[in-house]
Amino acid sequence: MIDCLNLNRENILKKVRCDYMETIMNIIKEDTFLLVWLIVTILLVIGFLVMISKLSSLNKKYKKFLEKLGNGKDIEEDLETYMYRVEKVEKQNNEIANFVKTLDEDLTRCIQKVGMVRYNAFKDTGSDLSFTLALLDEHNNGVVLNGIYSREMSNIYAKPVKNGTSTYTMSAEEKEAVQKAIDSIGNIRVE
Repeated sequence: MIDCLNLNRENILKKVRCDYMETIMNIIKEDTFLLVWLIVTILLVIGFLVMISKLSSLNKKYKKFLEKLGNGKDIEEDLETYMYRVEKVEKQNNEIANFVKTLDEDLTRCIQKVGMVRYNAFKDTGSDLSFTLALLDEHNNGVVLNGIYSREMSNIYAKPVKNGTSTYTMSAEEKEAVQKAIDSIGNIRVE
């Protein structure tokens, strides 16, 4: 009886296997889209596994290369330190450029042009002991000083200058000193 059951069991398993195989064969015959999709999916999974393997190998080679390049040190850290220092230098350069720009703007208001004329204010004094001195900035703004010398006294007068002229009446010597200053462009002109 046990043999009979075993035979019966084997027959049932054969039949189930045959039914299962027939079902698969029917699906393959009837539904080709599903079969193509299954094959493509299997190929994609295999390709994905191959790519992971290659990426892992490449990552190991990259780390070894960086260690050799850095003489045993991690060159990635060296590069990060270098980049930090470069960014710091860039910030400092920007600060310096802004500072220089401010200095350039301030310099336009500093005395840059000087003109001087010596003359004899009075006929009874010998030599040219009187003078006119013009001190101007880049925009021809500043002051003209007139020092008048005589035997009894010496006086100095100042007049503001804006755009090369003054709101006060200027003498011929003062006008000449202002013109020399305008023409000087940083060189002191004395006559």
